[in-house]
Amino acid sequence: MDKAKSLGEAPVSSLIWKFSVPVIVGNIVNALYNVVDSIFVGHGVGEIGLAAVTIAFPLMIILMAVGMFVGAGASALVSIRLGEQKLAEAEQILGNALMLIIVLVILSTGTALWFLDPLLIKLGATPDVLPYTHDFMSVILWGSVFLHIGFGLNGIIQAQGDPRTALKTMLISALLNIILNPLFIFGLHLGIKGSALATVIAQAVAASWVLLYFSRGLGTLKLRVKNLVLRWRIILGIAKIGVSIFLMQISNSVVMLLINNSLIVYGGAVAVASFGIINRITMLLLMPVLGITQGAQPIIGYNFGARQYERVVQSLKIALTVATGICIGGFILVQVFAAEVILLFNGGPEMVKVGTDGLRTFLLMLPLISLPTVGGNYFQAVGKAGYSIVLNLLRQVILLIPLVLLLPRFFGLQGVWMAAPFSDFTAAAVTGIFLLSELKKLKNKQPDLAQENSGEG
Repeated sequence: MDKAKSLGEAPVSSLIWKFSVPVIVGNIVNALYNVVDSIFVGHGVGEIGLAAVTIAFPLMIILMAVGMFVGAGASALVSIRLGEQKLAEAEQILGNALMLIIVLVILSTGTALWFLDPLLIKLGATPDVLPYTHDFMSVILWGSVFLHIGFGLNGIIQAQGDPRTALKTMLISALLNIILNPLFIFGLHLGIKGSALATVIAQAVAASWVLLYFSRGLGTLKLRVKNLVLRWRIILGIAKIGVSIFLMQISNSVVMLLINNSLIVYGGAVAVASFGIINRITMLLLMPVLGITQGAQPIIGYNFGARQYERVVQSLKIALTVATGICIGGFILVQVFAAEVILLFNGGPEMVKVGTDGLRTFLLMLPLISLPTVGGNYFQAVGKAGYSIVLNLLRQVILLIPLVLLLPRFFGLQGVWMAAPFSDFTAAAVTGIFLLSELKKLKNKQPDLAQENSGEG
């Protein structure tokens, strides 16, 4: 328990640095893979390949939501249980998380494979793009179990106080992807199917690494066969917390679908391909922010469970300050170098024009995105699923979906790009109100530890 205990004893600033840096590095490497992968697809397959991957992305988000649903819920519970010094319960959560992932993957992947082509057509795949999208997603689906296990359980490695191993998992997957993609696309001439195959192989290696880590008990927790038996109490606990990020991912998929359909109407395949680039650049810029929030999560969860509320507040403030600084830096880079970024993907003059304008407009409120990102993660970390659900859905569903449907009717293609900054601004304002209220509650709940200790004596 030494690593876990440090969450409640070491200086908060050094803990956040210790936990966030490995996650940031891993997240950036993974995001860079997505960018590099798109560059390979753009050069090896062309704009139609970029459009195919972009159209398939909403379905990939739905599949990822399953692993994130279990992983996020289990990670938060593990942090809280370790803070309460309940190691056996934390190991039960680990075992149940693995089994729940396997069950949900079989159900979701089987359904997607059975209805693959109709799903892709609903997502906006036109007759010329459909064959490429089908080839890509069929391979991804058959190997999706590896993504869920590696990604879902890696959060628990982080939650138990071992960020370096969590980083290794991400690096294994990302670096293998980067190596195998050009080999399969250009060397073996497998095209877009080669890109998907490279992804699956890399994820399979990462999943094997995670399972080996837990089965050998190399960290605080050990994967035990007896804990693989599903328990409704644990499943409900995971679901209560994980449903927030699950709904957020599903809403992301719906938003992607609506955006893709609007882009097809108002800008054609070039606009869809441009959005694929914009989406990957956005992910790359937000990865350090997500790294900060993920690094702070086990610290917040542990100390909340241990009733050390002052450390909870301190962790939240540090995470929010650093994340905002990162967003401001990313905003400046986007506004200055947007055209150069789009050119990296082998786009023609029309795509450079459309993509540059879209990138600058879409991320116009990037400096404010840190607030709903950190805030939603905070409420998830302390087990307040209701707040987390509301805040996450506010930005991705309640605001963004109506804006995506409404603004293009008046502003055409520009209206699609404008939906995001309007949503980001409003969500940031509402999240700020929620967090201020929460900080007041924590201040009032701060226990007088000296008085408690004297009472025990």
